[in-house]
Amino acid sequence: MRIAMRRFRILAKFALAMTPAAINTVTYATTLERMSLEKLTQTAPIIVRAQCRENSAAWDAGEIWTSTSFEVEQVWKGSAPPHITVRLLGGRAGNLTSTVSGIPRFRPGEEVVLFLEPAFRRALSVVSWQQGAFRIRRDAFADRETVTQDTASFPTFDPVTRRFEPTGIRQMPLETFRVQVEAALRGATRSKP
Repeated sequence: MRIAMRRFRILAKFALAMTPAAINTVTYATTLERMSLEKLTQTAPIIVRAQCRENSAAWDAGEIWTSTSFEVEQVWKGSAPPHITVRLLGGRAGNLTSTVSGIPRFRPGEEVVLFLEPAFRRALSVVSWQQGAFRIRRDAFADRETVTQDTASFPTFDPVTRRFEPTGIRQMPLETFRVQVEAALRGATRSKP
């Protein structure tokens, strides 16, 4: 009886010691199937060029969510008000951080092109997460703006090759990118009955 009680105490102490570590180390995998620019364009009801203003994270329904406000500079597809909010899973609330692989995060001041869809309570979400987020950079030497897709550094699943590879648009001139989006929009319009 004494040995059994001692074993129980040791196991109980071990379980109590492991509980916080186990809670903090739970992870989930994210698999995104690769989407072409044409499919992203057809899927997203809203496409905008916007500038990030601020981020805020809060608990909702047992999860941490980050809301990012943007000032819309141009609407490429659909309609959007001058200021929008994008709501995505994960973020930092208090001393807890929730990280979800494949979710884009934005910094105040940066410019982006976003492929968006309606989400929770008037907020929007990014279509296919990192695949629908394109960062705009100014190339001072060439005096032009370029876009780089977030998935240029995040592996997506290619159903044809059945492999995970980081692919995406990298440093494409913004005007070329916009022409390709407009061509995809025209193609989608022509294919509708």
